Amino acid sequence: MPGTFADNPIVYFAVTDRFANGNPANDHAYGRQREADPAADVATFHGGDLKGITNKLNEGWFRELGVNAIWITAPYEQIHGWVVGGDKAFKHYAYHGYYALDYTVLDQNIGTPDELREMVSTAHRQGIRILFDVVMNHPGYLDLQTARELNLKVLWPGSERATLRDYHGFIDYNSFAFADWWGRPWVRAGLPGYLDGGRDDLTMQLAYLPDFRTESTERVKLPTFLRTKPGTRARDLPDATVRDYLVTWLSDWVREYGIDGFRADTVKHVEPAAWAALKRSATAALADWKARHPADKIDDQPFWMVGEYWGQGPERSPLADAGFDALINFEFQDQAPQFAHPDALYSRYASLLSGRPGWNALSYVSSHDTRLFDRSRLAQAGAALLLAPGAVQIFYGDETARPPGPAPASDPQQATRSDMNWATPDTAQLAHWRRLGSFRARHVALARGVHRQLSASPYVFSRVDAQSGDAVVVAMAVDGTVTLPLGATFGNGEALRDAYSGQRVEVVDGRVTLAATGYVLLERAPAATLAASPVSGAVPRP
Repeated sequence: MPGTFADNPIVYFAVTDRFANGNPANDHAYGRQREADPAADVATFHGGDLKGITNKLNEGWFRELGVNAIWITAPYEQIHGWVVGGDKAFKHYAYHGYYALDYTVLDQNIGTPDELREMVSTAHRQGIRILFDVVMNHPGYLDLQTARELNLKVLWPGSERATLRDYHGFIDYNSFAFADWWGRPWVRAGLPGYLDGGRDDLTMQLAYLPDFRTESTERVKLPTFLRTKPGTRARDLPDATVRDYLVTWLSDWVREYGIDGFRADTVKHVEPAAWAALKRSATAALADWKARHPADKIDDQPFWMVGEYWGQGPERSPLADAGFDALINFEFQDQAPQFAHPDALYSRYASLLSGRPGWNALSYVSSHDTRLFDRSRLAQAGAALLLAPGAVQIFYGDETARPPGPAPASDPQQATRSDMNWATPDTAQLAHWRRLGSFRARHVALARGVHRQLSASPYVFSRVDAQSGDAVVVAMAVDGTVTLPLGATFGNGEALRDAYSGQRVEVVDGRVTLAATGYVLLERAPAATLAASPVSGAVPRP
């Protein structure tokens, strides 16, 4: 029994630009270019787009992994050009979606409105939600190209010839013409006429980015540049604060396209009241979209929001009261020493997350913000993650052992965002992650059940969800013919299926005996297979 989405989220995070190129015609939008040297090309736009995700949906890529939500990088329009990356090491474009320029239109590198609708519709038909990465803490830097295109009079002549070494020399940081950019009422930026960034989490300029004044009660009009920017859908809102504009702009994507949830970036740098306002607005927007598109919705479950609060573990946060259904669990990746013997880890997580506490923790083993997990140990890491209590996030390419990209010494996280390895997938790894993910998708007990160790060696545990009656028994690190205890999880004579090997077995004296290949994933056998004869279930090694 899979349970509701909120109880059993299996989220696939794709850096859209690095995942799949479905429409090569949009690869050089706004004149963006790639670099011949891979080290210099690490932060350019590589061509991935919404159409690429749709193509992979149609191929069944996400469905075969058991995924029920796809988190994509922010697709709205980003700054057009590049800024200085690392220690003058590379041209840094906004391929990751964290340098917003215009929240009201799609970035042309990522796709068109019709392609977004097609992606959402294709996902919904498979029961898969679409989550946007969103940022309310900051817009993007002002890059030279965007400043020229918006006719902002803050550049010295010759900026078209700027290099990594002399880039900032072409910007007149003493010019009061910066008022025509976001402007003092909107952001802290330390520029002439602007407020300086503060010294606390809520008012600081993170990485020197302009900081939205989301806490301000001042009523504001659109920034000057947005009044004249070609193609924008931004309009003045009556009696609105900065927070009101951002909440409206982000919620409009939900109301127009049926976006199912947000992954909120840099949560600790925005006051909780702003996140609560976003959740209320987006929840109403999704309900409105579902009422107008009853044939296109997955179900009537509400809008879902997960937050990135740096350093957060699996414990409940007060932010659950500010609209967050889950927070990303930064702790899990660092628990790798326990992955071979995870009972203490699983017991602690189940004690926090079993039942229906109204909140969740989204665990991962690889991340674009930290590091990729050791590629030689992905089979063990995948099992540890996909069998863990709580919510789980698969980072694109962990299921195929995607190699890291070049790692600039001054910005090593860029290595985590390499292109998806479609041409060279580790097929045994992929088969392993698919078995585990599809098993998890069928069983809310893994996410919310009571955890009990049944044997220390071999390691066997049960998870039982009292509310639904869903139950599983799992054995890890087992090979050859094994007899496994089931405790009171299943009754004598019950027909079970090992979802890892495909074998069917019957419970005898509270035990089952079968041939194991690394893992055993026991579930009640579907009615259609009760009469099937046992099979050997030969599978590739994980």
